[in-house]
Amino acid sequence: MTIWIVAGAIFLGVTAFVVAAGLILRDKQAHQAIAGRLDMFAGLKASTDTEMPTLLREPISEGAKESLFTRMRSPTAWLENLILQADLRFGAGPFLLVSGVLAVLGVLAAIIFRMPVFLVPLGTVPGVCPLMFLFARRRGRLKKFAAQLPDALELIARALRAGHSLPSGFQLVSHEMPAPIATEFQRSYDEQNFGVPLEDALKNLGDRVPNMDLQFFITAVAIQRQTGGDLAEILDKLGYVIRERFKLFGQVAALTAEGRLSGWILNALPFLLLVALLKLNPNYVMLLFTDPLGRKMLIVAGIMQVMGAIAIRKIVNIRV
Repeated sequence: MTIWIVAGAIFLGVTAFVVAAGLILRDKQAHQAIAGRLDMFAGLKASTDTEMPTLLREPISEGAKESLFTRMRSPTAWLENLILQADLRFGAGPFLLVSGVLAVLGVLAAIIFRMPVFLVPLGTVPGVCPLMFLFARRRGRLKKFAAQLPDALELIARALRAGHSLPSGFQLVSHEMPAPIATEFQRSYDEQNFGVPLEDALKNLGDRVPNMDLQFFITAVAIQRQTGGDLAEILDKLGYVIRERFKLFGQVAALTAEGRLSGWILNALPFLLLVALLKLNPNYVMLLFTDPLGRKMLIVAGIMQVMGAIAIRKIVNIRV
């Protein structure tokens, strides 16, 4: 009976802490944003705009490659950005709450079934699962957006040749193409309609979708608005270059398929072998968890496993 009381107290305490932290961080960010807007309207805070457009001042990069220091300095902002890029309908507070609850449930399972050896894994793996799902959804959405971008650029180029404006081309993409590119261009079109400058709307689009090809498009639009030129021809050439890059990506993927398959097999083999031995001879395998020397061997094996996975990934991950 005592173990159930302790487990319940731990669960309620961690849940209350996670909920309180999420609410405090969310309210703090909201108040700071509102206060900044009010100061700007009242003239107490100067605008950050300068003569040179921000799109031309900032270097082109592959998007959300923030440093570790930046992520540690603003972890909730980084998490909110990931959630926005994954197109999920909740904030960082509920996300942290779900992660904390899953971690606590894993710890409770280890306590209830009297498995102190698995206390850390059962508390860590369920808590990390929401973050893994977030990264997987974000990666799939960005990959789909990249595949749709050449068609969208060609559609905008045809709209420009037909006499439409660039925002009208955005609206045409939102009507004629599927998500996620239709959703993102519709947001940019709505921002522009609500009075946001086109440069800022494009910058927001680049923040939501960290894609190098999209950054080229945004920079091309910014340069064309400053110096002039045939934007339709630029978009056609950019779409052609993106398609050729995708062909090269396919060739590289075909050449490295054997290495990637070998990496998956080598990474999964130790875990499959551990499960098989636990089924065949549990007493033989449990020495790795109960004996001090066995635990040290497990730690060394885990470190070597991670190093091997990183080495294989570096070999097969050819950047184009």
